[in-house]
Amino acid sequence: MPLSALANFIDAATLPPVRGRYQFDVPLAPLSWFRVGGKADVVFKPADPLDLAQFMAERPPDLPITILGATSNLLIRDGGIRGVVIRLGRGFAEVVRDGRDETIITVGAACLDRTVAQQAAEWGLAGMEFLVGVPGSIGGALRMNAGAYGQELADICISAEICDNQGNLMSVPGEQLGFGYRHCLVSPRDVFIGCRLRGRLDDSAAVMARMQNIVDQREQTQPIRARTGGSTFRNPTPDQSSLKAWQLIDQAGCRGLTLGGAQVSPLHCNFLLNTGNATASDLEQLGELVRQRVLESSGVQLHWEIKRVGENLPASGSQS
Repeated sequence: MPLSALANFIDAATLPPVRGRYQFDVPLAPLSWFRVGGKADVVFKPADPLDLAQFMAERPPDLPITILGATSNLLIRDGGIRGVVIRLGRGFAEVVRDGRDETIITVGAACLDRTVAQQAAEWGLAGMEFLVGVPGSIGGALRMNAGAYGQELADICISAEICDNQGNLMSVPGEQLGFGYRHCLVSPRDVFIGCRLRGRLDDSAAVMARMQNIVDQREQTQPIRARTGGSTFRNPTPDQSSLKAWQLIDQAGCRGLTLGGAQVSPLHCNFLLNTGNATASDLEQLGELVRQRVLESSGVQLHWEIKRVGENLPASGSQS
């Protein structure tokens, strides 16, 4: 069924009553870090966890659901996303210090990673500095066990709050989330709504200085001001290669490679760029071309770290 046909029968009458907000036929490209992608049939912004739980429990059972966070490591395809896109907002954006243990903070899934790092630094909490170098929000960081500079979320996560596909709210200990390299074992149909993180007490100025070093390093080595989506491919496991993904891409001669309006970053070649007029198809095809060339040159099969969602346009409607 085409997107337009689905949108015709999804309206307020077919969706459960909520305290949050429904929006229909929503362009997603302005929300995407790549600035590409089609429309969502419906975007739902729940007011709070109970509102989200009610929606999940009462929605039509065959209604497709997609969860979008800050879209920092996401490619939305040109045909858009069918069904309902869930985006968490203000009701999921608090950062609160524990009243009994000052090394623990409670964080909403919509909080930006860098905001959490900055607030922790102001409180004199160390161990979360790496989050200033992770683009995106805490919900996405939980989903992908985000990491940088020798740390990952699994190192500091005490527990996560989840709304499951049936509308049940639950707290899951960190060791039961199944964290691995850039993934967890929580069902993609469930929604992370927050977590509890543990730091360690330190001098606030020292924590902020370490964070500034991370920011400076990122600015020198990554195209952070470009239309990009973060690291494109996972680093191979040690048994596959001792080289990182960017090194394999570089050795395959892909630095600066272009396809349509998409380009492999000349600064850091594990980043894809929208140079101004790229489509999602340009970016995805360029990524596949890079994977092919790396496989041919090194025998290593790179795996996408960027999540790709939505539908491609039909061949007759594709953009040149």
